[in-house]
Amino acid sequence: MDPHLLIVDDDERIRSLLQQFLVQSDYLVSTAEDAEQARTLLSAIEFDLIILDVMMPGQDGISFTAELRTLQNNTPILLLTARGETEDRIKGLEAGADDYLPKPFEPKELLLRINAILRRMPDLKEDQMMPKTLSLGHLKYDVARNELWEGETQIRLTTTESQLMKIFTSALGEPISRVDLVTSLGRDISSAQDRAIDVQITRLRRKIEVNPGQPRYLQTVRGAGYMLLFD
Repeated sequence: MDPHLLIVDDDERIRSLLQQFLVQSDYLVSTAEDAEQARTLLSAIEFDLIILDVMMPGQDGISFTAELRTLQNNTPILLLTARGETEDRIKGLEAGADDYLPKPFEPKELLLRINAILRRMPDLKEDQMMPKTLSLGHLKYDVARNELWEGETQIRLTTTESQLMKIFTSALGEPISRVDLVTSLGRDISSAQDRAIDVQITRLRRKIEVNPGQPRYLQTVRGAGYMLLFD
């Protein structure tokens, strides 16, 4: 089945143009004019990705992203923003977005971003007969299923966090540079992306560390990047 996308934008012309383009690119597409309408659709339909405008009347895209993550909705989110400042983009990533695309943009670039995010989505159709489990203190990470558990409770990971765990578990105990993390996530190398990686690492530490300020498992290796350790 073709991936199902949700476009949330208050500009009817943009919604219509993006929907037409993405349908021609073999995606199923639904649209919403604001966060309230999107919330109704999300309660009834499971989407593969949300394309969310930041500057909307009522609830803005960043706060809506944060709300969805608080509600344990981990559908990948691509923010569309007219804001040019890096700090505003960082706020979106901190809220739980997987990527952002500044306006104006070429439709083909949007398509590339969508495809990159969907490629990074964890594949849970692996052989699950003998799952490999890592111990991270009071947490267990099932490598085969790409799932993080605290006892009987699953800790939800965003798409980017899941991909980072896959990258780190493929090289346990070995430092991975920011550049390698950026390229493994399918993103362009830039200083802004370096900062974005740091934000994603901080978010992941909040989920796996008892004291994120003094990480035991996801450690910084000075001059080399980050590495994952386990008990």
